[in-house]
Amino acid sequence: MTAGPDPVKIMKQEVGRAAAARVQSGQIVGLGTGSTTAFAIQFLGDRLKSGELKDVLGIPTSFQASVLAKQHGIPLITLDDTDHIDIAIDGADEVDPDKNLIKGGGAAHTREKIVDSLADQFIVVVDSTKIVDALGAFPLPVEVLPMAVAPVTRALEKLGGKAELRMGIRKDGPVITDQGNMVLDVKFDRIDNPAELEKTINNIPGVLENGLFVGVANVILVGEIQDGQPSIREF
Repeated sequence: MTAGPDPVKIMKQEVGRAAAARVQSGQIVGLGTGSTTAFAIQFLGDRLKSGELKDVLGIPTSFQASVLAKQHGIPLITLDDTDHIDIAIDGADEVDPDKNLIKGGGAAHTREKIVDSLADQFIVVVDSTKIVDALGAFPLPVEVLPMAVAPVTRALEKLGGKAELRMGIRKDGPVITDQGNMVLDVKFDRIDNPAELEKTINNIPGVLENGLFVGVANVILVGEIQDGQPSIREF
């Protein structure tokens, strides 16, 4: 007996499709990283191929996003080529009631924060499991210069976090970001003041950027499974 279609995958596809549907001709689009955003990139490419969209340019937030965009025929530019981004589409690991996010499960949060913050409209695509009452259950990713891992770890522990160096899967040694740095995953029980913590962590010498996105997201599209069917709501 063959298994039916995976409802979670269908839900991610539908959320990606809903986000891609908001892009208009002539726009510059920030292309995020992750499994749900990958579907948005695919559907954006489909809309360009069919001629429904014209003159769309993408700015990728990671090597993964860049490869996907090329596969789906989305022309790419860099931040050197433009002074604005119309819309950015990206996922998140946690979303709180104030639309604050934790991102960086894919270790691309530094580039994501640059691109997503510059966009006139930042659309977050998530499934319902990512919606939380308060941030902090998901370990907070912090990108660190390799020489500073030990002092930054100590500084994060003074702030009440438990920091672990992220190790590669099917690779010996640590995860290395697209910028050539390392990632500390920091467990705080609960982050009550994300804006304050974001600034405090980024002021630690050796930290490049952390995964708290405060006041950046405009629209949250949430995919849910209801009665076995995928549905999408705007949060």
